[in-house]
Amino acid sequence: MTEALTRDSPVRFLKGVGPARAARLLRLGVQTIEDLLYLFPRRYENRGVAAPLASLQAGSFSSAVASVVAIERKPTRKRNLSLVTALLSDGSTLAQAVWFNRRGLEKILLPGSKASFFGKVDRRGGFLQFTNPEFEIIAGEDGSPGQRTIVPVYPGTEGIYQKWLRRLVSETIGSFPGDLTDPLPEFIREAKGLTPLETAISQMHFPTGREEWARARKRLAFEELFLLQVALAIRKQGYMEDTEGKPLTWKGPLMERFLAEVLPFPMTGSQERVLSELARDSSGNIPMNRLLQGDVGSGKTVVALIFLLAAADSGFQGVIMAPTEILARQHHRRLTDWLSALGVPVHLLVGSLPSSRREEILEEIASGEPCIVVGTHALIQKTVRFGSLAAVVVDEQHRFGVLQRGALAGKGDHPHVLVMTATPIPRTLTLSVFGDLAFSVIDEFPPGRIPTVTRHLHDPDDPRLMKFIAKEMARGGRVYWVCPVIEESEKLPLMPVIRRHEILAERFPEEKVGILHGQISPEEREETMEAFAGGDISILVSTTVVEVGLDVSEATVMVVEDAHRFGLSQLHQLRGRVGRGSSAGSCFLVGRPGTDEGRARIEVMCSSSDGFRIAEKDLILRGPGEICGVRQHGITDFRIADLVKDRRLLEEAREDAFSLVRSDPSLSGFPDLRREVFRKLGAKLRLAGTA
Repeated sequence: MTEALTRDSPVRFLKGVGPARAARLLRLGVQTIEDLLYLFPRRYENRGVAAPLASLQAGSFSSAVASVVAIERKPTRKRNLSLVTALLSDGSTLAQAVWFNRRGLEKILLPGSKASFFGKVDRRGGFLQFTNPEFEIIAGEDGSPGQRTIVPVYPGTEGIYQKWLRRLVSETIGSFPGDLTDPLPEFIREAKGLTPLETAISQMHFPTGREEWARARKRLAFEELFLLQVALAIRKQGYMEDTEGKPLTWKGPLMERFLAEVLPFPMTGSQERVLSELARDSSGNIPMNRLLQGDVGSGKTVVALIFLLAAADSGFQGVIMAPTEILARQHHRRLTDWLSALGVPVHLLVGSLPSSRREEILEEIASGEPCIVVGTHALIQKTVRFGSLAAVVVDEQHRFGVLQRGALAGKGDHPHVLVMTATPIPRTLTLSVFGDLAFSVIDEFPPGRIPTVTRHLHDPDDPRLMKFIAKEMARGGRVYWVCPVIEESEKLPLMPVIRRHEILAERFPEEKVGILHGQISPEEREETMEAFAGGDISILVSTTVVEVGLDVSEATVMVVEDAHRFGLSQLHQLRGRVGRGSSAGSCFLVGRPGTDEGRARIEVMCSSSDGFRIAEKDLILRGPGEICGVRQHGITDFRIADLVKDRRLLEEAREDAFSLVRSDPSLSGFPDLRREVFRKLGAKLRLAGTA
């Protein structure tokens, strides 16, 4: 029956599996034959050198050849459990091997038989002892083990033995499913010296040496990266060919008045360069689809405002979606202050809006009258209809799901889309996750910005810290104090926001200490932030609700308690909340990291203020799914490829993929490649507008 099986056939139909073992394999993520073939070893053991028993070291994993002197099974005190003990000899030394609850061993390892044993060695009662070793009966006349010297070790689960799993994989490779075709075009494979798919899979499981394994890994990693890049290239090509956007004017009366009369500061050269890129992309019929990166405080918001103003100047509507209501209200205040003199309506649409006001705004939006709308995820509700949406800005893209971003773009007829992030994204991720977007980078800070100094302290009640805070408040500065949890927990011995608020209120009785966290109502949060911005509150104790985008120019101190509990990008964002005015900022990372990774994060933050360097380190420490919020749709869920180790391979895969799609947009000449791209990535990448 094996010949008729396909890669999508359930593994239970393989010889020797059945429903019970199939259920156990499912715990390893193996449901189909293809899953089994791609269940690659987590490590390999070199069993090529069999050492004399006398040379074995306790605590090591070792291989030895020995004869069975005696073997017996004994019951244990535990019900239905037994212990099999074998006495082994290599002619000069005796050792033991023990197995727990292994039936039938005494019928296989007969006294006088010779076998190779591999497993952990311990010393028990004067004897060296193998515990639950694997073994192979030696049948060769030369006394050699007659087995592979490099043995794969797979992820484990109860009821699945390594020896059985190795045999199952080997037999499945021997009857390779006929529909598991090689998707890589032959000319690419030959040009790069890549092995065929079936060979690569076989050698990943059973390599004869490191070089063979490396060739197999490179082939499979390249395929994963290449398929993703082909999918992104197809989507980018289709987006450009099949859609027609609304051209925006960038020299209308509103724009001229704003730049000449309203904008309160000169733009940096970097901002002007990005605006030129936006103007070029959005002035034509092809909808813009661009990712804007800029470190905290680099001036992305004013760039987004001018982009939205271009839509209003052209007779259309623009919208900006923020991840939190606090940030949405801040954007709304700033846009209203700047645009009120120009007569451009700026509407706020958030979840806490009174229903009567919400209905008024929905009517105005649906009318198609030129305006700018600021909101949260409330913007993507079905009741929200735009009459003439032409420009979409998604702020802090990593805080939104892919479908949310696509749903907002879907509110218009192919609007121009600007996706913004203050969390710098390493180049490997911009190519893999956002590979179908154009990129813009603001890599320059406004003049006069003083870098924030970062220090590490062990004790949150350090007198030096308290003295520094008092001094800053006396100068008119304000303080953020961030804690990882709201309330005390027995499981996590962390300082909660509520308790820290009480401590600081007692420590600084003459100052107003505010508190901010997710369990407070939106109205209270807004009142607290306004009081902090206005100076009525001097110290704001908060969770990471203050992480994104908040702009209080008088805030000069950021204290992050239990800082090792936060990711690097979070810490960088929090640090970016201070030093945004004319005074220098100070950031204190407090805590005693108990892991190497926690210590590494603290060290990186204290040694660098470069967001891109920090992002690269974050990629190494946490992986792509976490730092960019892409785990939810699985685009970077590679079986083999590693975006840190395989950067050069990614560049090659991208170049080859985009070149191929330019020459054959429908992949009509490569049916196997087309089928595999749409089978693996079609659902994940068949999304509106943005990645």
